[in-house]
Amino acid sequence: MYEVQALLREYDRSRTYTDELWKDLGADEVTWRPHEEFSAIGWHLGHQALVAHFMIRNLTAAEPSPDPDLDGLMDSANPEKFRGALPTVERLATFRDTVAERVHARIGAIAAGEVGAPTQMSIIATHLLIALINHEYQHDQWICEVRTEHLGRALPPDPVSDYLGRVDGYLVLNPFG
Repeated sequence: MYEVQALLREYDRSRTYTDELWKDLGADEVTWRPHEEFSAIGWHLGHQALVAHFMIRNLTAAEPSPDPDLDGLMDSANPEKFRGALPTVERLATFRDTVAERVHARIGAIAAGEVGAPTQMSIIATHLLIALINHEYQHDQWICEVRTEHLGRALPPDPVSDYLGRVDGYLVLNPFG
């Protein structure tokens, strides 16, 4: 079983890798889609953060959305053809950073025992973070495909961690070694 603080470091590592995949791109590249049935890099960035917010909100603490107008747009239940009108890159970056701060605050409070049922919440926090990390890397794979196949951009090196590997081509944090 992983220690919660170690998982928070892995969460940060996954977010750093995501940033390496998009922060050198222009706004037009982040919002561009090869066709209507394809999600732009920017959509994946917003979706990664939205899922993290929903999981924190629903599993650890009821919090309002940091940007309610993005909730419907970044939800994967929204068909790809309706994912075209994306917010600015700055707004997406702010959304991602705000959600990450909330993940750290909530999980940090759990790790410090500042919640009711701290042992039970630590179990939830552990599995929640593993899911968040693997979800981040799942969408990173799709960002990589757009970056290389459609934009002709090189990829940064994979993040390095004893806990990471590849399964079916995807980076994953494997809780089973």
